[in-house]
Amino acid sequence: MSFKPPCPVSLDKVTIDVQELEPILRPPESKLLQKVYPPRLLPLPDGRKMVVRMAKREEIPVILKATRSLLDIEKDFYDVVSARVYGEILAWLRLRVKDHYCLIGVLDHELAAIANARLMNDKVAISLHTMTFKRGAGIGAVMYLAKMEHAFDYLGVDEWWATYESYTGIRYWGIGLAQHEKPYPEIQHELGGARVYYTTKEQWESFVKPKYAARMGQRPVPEQQLRESETLKAPEKIDI
Repeated sequence: MSFKPPCPVSLDKVTIDVQELEPILRPPESKLLQKVYPPRLLPLPDGRKMVVRMAKREEIPVILKATRSLLDIEKDFYDVVSARVYGEILAWLRLRVKDHYCLIGVLDHELAAIANARLMNDKVAISLHTMTFKRGAGIGAVMYLAKMEHAFDYLGVDEWWATYESYTGIRYWGIGLAQHEKPYPEIQHELGGARVYYTTKEQWESFVKPKYAARMGQRPVPEQQLRESETLKAPEKIDI
């Protein structure tokens, strides 16, 4: 069904250049994201030390390659989590997600973990996912804390919102961090409309940071180890 114009017009067709559409489709980026996460060197239970730093856009193909390798693994909800992480990282590459940031753990030149989040606004950060490729190495917990640290200490947000797909996630972070719960279903997390668990700035300072301070490693990262972490490759073996 078509409608005739309600008045005489000089153009029968209107064309739009895609360069004019791109500013509408591409979310604006908060100036807060210009603040960089200072890398950390985190000790692992087996004695090795992992570099945690901001992921770079040019490293996205490596991250996507590693994530794809988990898509068919049903164990512990890895299929759901990896599919969502893949979509989030791909949206970051294609500039179709608002205010996204991603931390990576690098161990012996290999991608050992991903922890990403985004800003809803300048006051609220939304946790997206934390995924490790070296299960049982004590990596997941410190990666989750690292992206919280970036949100509270460097981006300056007031609240951290999260939800959980796995039993491990809600056990270690929802319960372990004594997170509160937003009214449900009035407030839902963007990941499937699940419950929102949250941590406030005051809780971060008075409880979470002191509780896990001993596990957060050191700064600055020695120059050689930081430089070595720049040569990133997908993990040859995934231990989950």
